[in-house]
Amino acid sequence: MRIALASCLMLVVSLLPASVSAADRHAIDHLEPANWWVGMKHHQVELMVHGDGIGATTPQLQRAGVSIVDVQKIANPNYLFVTVDIATDAKPGAFPIEFVEHGKVVATHSWRLDTRAPGSAQRRGFDASDAIYLITPDRFANGNPGNDSVAGMKETADRNNPDGRHGGDIAGIRKHLDYIAGLGFTQLWSTPLLENDQPRFSYHGYAITDLYRVDPRFGDNDDYRALSREAKARGIGLIMDVVLNHIGSGHWWMRDLPGSDWINNDGKFFPTNNRRTTIQDPHATTQDRRAFVDGWFSADMPDLNQRNPHLARYLIQNSLWWIEYAGLSGIREDTFGYADTAFVSRWAKEILDEYPNFAMVGEEWSVNPAVVAHWQRGKINRDGHVPYMPSMMDFPIHTTLRDVLLQQDTRYDSSWVPLYEMLGNDFLYPDPGRLVVFAENHDTTRLLAQLDGDVGLWKIAMAYVATVRGTPQFYYGSEVLVRGPKERHDGEIRADMPGGWKGDAANAFTGSGVSAAQHDAQNFIRKLFEWRKRTPVVQTGQLTHYAPEGSVYVWFRHDDKHKPVMVVLNKGDVAQTLALDRFGDFVKSGERAHDVLNDADVQLGTSLMLPAKSATILELR
Repeated sequence: MRIALASCLMLVVSLLPASVSAADRHAIDHLEPANWWVGMKHHQVELMVHGDGIGATTPQLQRAGVSIVDVQKIANPNYLFVTVDIATDAKPGAFPIEFVEHGKVVATHSWRLDTRAPGSAQRRGFDASDAIYLITPDRFANGNPGNDSVAGMKETADRNNPDGRHGGDIAGIRKHLDYIAGLGFTQLWSTPLLENDQPRFSYHGYAITDLYRVDPRFGDNDDYRALSREAKARGIGLIMDVVLNHIGSGHWWMRDLPGSDWINNDGKFFPTNNRRTTIQDPHATTQDRRAFVDGWFSADMPDLNQRNPHLARYLIQNSLWWIEYAGLSGIREDTFGYADTAFVSRWAKEILDEYPNFAMVGEEWSVNPAVVAHWQRGKINRDGHVPYMPSMMDFPIHTTLRDVLLQQDTRYDSSWVPLYEMLGNDFLYPDPGRLVVFAENHDTTRLLAQLDGDVGLWKIAMAYVATVRGTPQFYYGSEVLVRGPKERHDGEIRADMPGGWKGDAANAFTGSGVSAAQHDAQNFIRKLFEWRKRTPVVQTGQLTHYAPEGSVYVWFRHDDKHKPVMVVLNKGDVAQTLALDRFGDFVKSGERAHDVLNDADVQLGTSLMLPAKSATILELR
């Protein structure tokens, strides 16, 4: 009897390792997205399931209102693509998805349905009534020093290294939302906050290694959602920086690619030629066009092939997921023209189908307005491309503005003319009022450096951005004259915000240790954008500009409901007397006006005195 019992025990023990091994073989490492919402137009969700040998299994679930409508297996046996359909009457909550092999459940993973926030589908995005404050979060404020370095992540904090991580985080942003709102800004755009587990340069966020996870050195997903909620309570919308073109080389996909065509150029580094005109150029070769779209930025940024249908669906769903999860008011899409042309249109269309009033702006870094206009919704393109992007970054105005501020007037022509004529190219755009205008951003040198510290010219540029058509975007720190290098060095351009770290000698947030010139610049920005926020005519009114003469450029913002606003920029080294008879359609001799920047009433006569290197903004009464 004892012998028989011992034999049975030995048999059971001998079977256990095989059973455990089978379960381990089908452990699920990733199932994305981890949840969805009831009531979405996008009610069929393709789940990417990743785990050792999971492709040999068959998924099943039992949940009222939820069904599996498609299962696709690919060459890599470690992936399944499972499409679930969610009925409008499905009940929110968690439930298991089982994976079956040879009639036995070999793996189980929980999935969840959530309830949408009220009015989610009709959320309002940003528009010309807004002003955007752009930050690089690692360099803005360190609210939680405890997460500066995280065990197991490749790069640790080193504030002495301009190209390293400095410790700014979501907690620091949340701490200073009142400051941002107090400057007159109504939208917050942060460079990417998602995981960048790269050995170096991980601070900037553009080499993403997990598209569903906030980098732990910034906080976590709940922190990001809290930032959105707290910003909204202060009248600030949250714009997410989305990267569709590439990932970081440390992304978990790179250790086990879903398919041989997941990464362009067979997963091997091949540099992009950066020839963005090849997309529209009727004479361009297919080879040059493909080298632009399929080329990589660097070996650290593998270039994604959005022509793969599973990858395309994954990226679209990822954007929808973050909009719904974090309550976003907008998306800034990075390197827009580098992604597959058909895909970016499909991506934008599907987002707008779900959120008709949502706002998105694409980055197409070209000085040619015809190239930028190609991508804006409503543009009729010769090549048949139908774009759906509501807005684009106005790089042509950005570049021209910086150039003209450094030019001198000639005997025969005004140095303002290139900017005047660039604005005249607005006929190329379907909706120029939706463009985002800016003097600098995280990828450019700071304007003050380009101007050799000339604050007068800097103020002129800020007044231009605030009063020209479109949505203005401002880069953090410039309000206290953060200057940076004249030649591009990203780590130094993206400098630490004074006062964002304990022990800083100067504090932009409180004013402690800030110079008189910094106070003046900060007050200038606050007055300018607070005024803009409460002045509808400068947000959406028609713009009529007059051909520049000498160092002076004049335009008006006007509509049928409000008194017009007159903007006069004098970039000359000397004061000017501006005769007003030329502007008789808007200005009447003897009428009164309010000088916005000096907060003073003005009696208008036949001329207006303009200080040297000055911006004058008049509300005509």
